[in-house]
Amino acid sequence: MRDYVFPGGTAVVTGAASGIGEALAHGLARRGAHLVLLDRDADRLDAVVAAIRTAHPDRRIETHLVDLADADATDRVAAAVRAAHPRIRLLVNNAGVALGGRFDQVTLDEFLWVVDINFRAVVRLTHALLPALKAEPGAHLVNISSLFGLIAPAGQAAYSASKFAVRGFTEALRHELVDDGVGVTSVHPGGIRTRIAASARVGSGVPVAEYEAGRKQFEKLLSIDPAKAAEVILRGVERRRGRVLIGWSAKLPDLLARLAPASYGKVLALGMRPPRAAAPAPTGAVTTGSGGPA
Repeated sequence: MRDYVFPGGTAVVTGAASGIGEALAHGLARRGAHLVLLDRDADRLDAVVAAIRTAHPDRRIETHLVDLADADATDRVAAAVRAAHPRIRLLVNNAGVALGGRFDQVTLDEFLWVVDINFRAVVRLTHALLPALKAEPGAHLVNISSLFGLIAPAGQAAYSASKFAVRGFTEALRHELVDDGVGVTSVHPGGIRTRIAASARVGSGVPVAEYEAGRKQFEKLLSIDPAKAAEVILRGVERRRGRVLIGWSAKLPDLLARLAPASYGKVLALGMRPPRAAAPAPTGAVTTGSGGPA
């Protein structure tokens, strides 16, 4: 498959108002792409668009406000994007949310909220926009999984379940779409310095003191600049890489899980000594689609 060509193509990015999504929007604009940006935070999204238009006045930029937890709203936005853009060169499913707490400390509604945004919205948008990708020669699909789509530590049942699902979905699509000439990349960021930990929901059964201790511990791991992460992702897209791991905080746990798939949890516990309820996952961008704080 030939290298991906950025200039002149239309790129759709979810969760574009902050974090990795914002950095991807800037990186794509610098590379000559036209943008369709989705988020639920109107003020932050407007600021991103204003900055890009100042730097790149010739880029076409379209925005959509959407709560990705709302399936009907997601479907409506997807249909509108496809109608306006029958040919899309790049789709980046970046939006995501986190939930702190063990499985027995969260409600079923809280658990499914994470799954709805982190996985089901990815499936909905990809299904709706795949015909537009297949209609554009040299198109590419990027789904942002996580470090916790490679390992599943205690306290991350909802988040890991959703991100492992994204990983499996993406790997299957990579095999299915190769004959259509559509590249597919699964991205696994490590400790990216975004707002996801600060803005995550807390399980209803998690004691506040316990959660805060875990959150502060995980925030220490968030050391990678989102702009650096975006550049790694875009280089991976250009080279048509099937999987992108960002930072040693993703690469080392991935190696550990490969070497000790049934017992790496003991090593994680020794190395991190987390409290009983783990804090939000140290990865990814804050969602445009959540019903919670952004």
